Amino acid sequence: MLAANGVPVFKLYGETSWPTPDLIHCESIPERSRLHDWTIKTHRHGDLAQLLYVQAGQAHVVVDDVERQVGGGALQVVPVMSIHGFSFSEDVQGYVISLAKPILERFAPLLEGKPMAQAECYWADDDRRYLDGLFAQLTEEYTQRRPERDLLLQSVICALLVWLSRRSRQRAQHIAKPRERGQQHLDTLTQLIERHFREHQQIEHYAQQIGVSVAHLNALCRQLTGQSALQQVNQRVVLEAKRNLIYTSMTIGQVADSLGFAEQAYFSRFFKRATGLTPKEFRLQRPEV
Repeated sequence: MLAANGVPVFKLYGETSWPTPDLIHCESIPERSRLHDWTIKTHRHGDLAQLLYVQAGQAHVVVDDVERQVGGGALQVVPVMSIHGFSFSEDVQGYVISLAKPILERFAPLLEGKPMAQAECYWADDDRRYLDGLFAQLTEEYTQRRPERDLLLQSVICALLVWLSRRSRQRAQHIAKPRERGQQHLDTLTQLIERHFREHQQIEHYAQQIGVSVAHLNALCRQLTGQSALQQVNQRVVLEAKRNLIYTSMTIGQVADSLGFAEQAYFSRFFKRATGLTPKEFRLQRPEV
């Protein structure tokens, strides 16, 4: 079946109906891919998500325009409705687990995160043997009809989802740490600017006080505020100038002097570049700050 954008929508690749009464489908990667010359063309699934576990060989993975080349020990999440395709080396080994929406919805409230909602790729690393065991057990139970089969299948799927949820949380924490450090540096910069904005210090001075390079400080400021470090300093100078022009009777020359400008004319040019008004025009308008 074709979606409106021309991307085929399958139950499983090449099939228009769900081939099993289970809410889970398990097969080896070679089982289906060798039928299609080791290439699964771009498609998507309307009501199921998948886990692609590559144990050996190579896989070129494309999920929602993100391309990855992965080898043994990689577990790729393919969310519901994501557009994806795979190309495999002929020596590939591994599994594809398909999970219908009802089983995803059953486990979702039990997990802290949403590990099946993002098209992430996780490396097994030290958990390689653990994951190999889970997939082997899942495959064995899936292909046989023993008592309590459904219960054990769901238990193994639950273990896989818990592993993914923990890895997802670890990754989020790892990403958050640099951002937390960046926010700490920005907070320190704000405090330093508050103490020294009248001194017209070079940005190098602030970077040295914080313990980072000028380039790194500017990158942090742009990432977290959308402004460079110099723009942060100038913004504080302009704010103080506005306050003095509105709430004090200081002359424009006195305001310029209080803010560390050697010449009133230079202060006026600086202020107009920042606000579009001269200090005199701004004072006459008396806007709220």
